[in-house]
Amino acid sequence: MTTATATATATTDERALAKLQREHGPALLSFLVGLTYGDRQRAEDLLQETLLRAWQHPEAFDAPYESMRPWLFTVGRRLAIDARRSRLARPAEIGDGVLAATPDPSDVTDRAVAALDVRAAVRTLSPEHRAVLVQIYFQGRSVAEAARALGIPQGTVKSRSHHALRAMARSLPGYSRRPLASAA
Repeated sequence: MTTATATATATTDERALAKLQREHGPALLSFLVGLTYGDRQRAEDLLQETLLRAWQHPEAFDAPYESMRPWLFTVGRRLAIDARRSRLARPAEIGDGVLAATPDPSDVTDRAVAALDVRAAVRTLSPEHRAVLVQIYFQGRSVAEAARALGIPQGTVKSRSHHALRAMARSLPGYSRRPLASAA
């Protein structure tokens, strides 16, 4: 058997590992809980991985220092850093609740319902307000073009569109993206 193979298969004695865990385990766990921002389960996983590394590297016990604590804390810190980097490298996971509440983009039902709701809300507007919204939003005209087409001043177009949108937001509360500013 070659030296490389003997080193690769050599492990730490179980009694030495148990003693190591008794002496340094609580302090190392506390340290790792701090590194994981209070996530005890992740800290316990890192502690277990750190002790596994100690088991896989019996040569660390033969090092010239008195205590294994600095070696354990260094290994634990590096494992925590690696785990954090790997979590940040992949997209964030989302829960089932978010997926259940997210509409299916291929389902046109929600868009059709929204279109019907908007049409109903537009019908509740006065003819003047409706005409301004039709010019600006449905025909894509600027304020100046809508003013010319309707034969009213630009300021009136702006005022009517503002009031019409506020009225629609009140009649479509589930569609509002931001709360309406209070009228002064």
